[in-house]
Amino acid sequence: MTWELHLAACRSLKDKRHVLKSLKDRLHNRFNVSAAETAHHDLWQRAELTACVVATDRRHAESVLREADQLVEAADGARIVDTSTSFF
Repeated sequence: MTWELHLAACRSLKDKRHVLKSLKDRLHNRFNVSAAETAHHDLWQRAELTACVVATDRRHAESVLREADQLVEAADGARIVDTSTSFF
């Protein structure tokens, strides 16, 4: 799942890294997914965050990603602009 995020309160790349690190850590700790910033590395208020989950059952993967989406949606300092999901 990929989220396009707007980080309105970020005034530097350091602020952005702080918000994204917090999100990535929470996603990993709560759902055991891999998460990484995948685009817009040099922009302060824009980020693309991608989370991946490996599962033998698609329903389980969808459930984990749905809950991860809720966590990102509720995160302070980040507003979801767009979301996309792919299954392989």
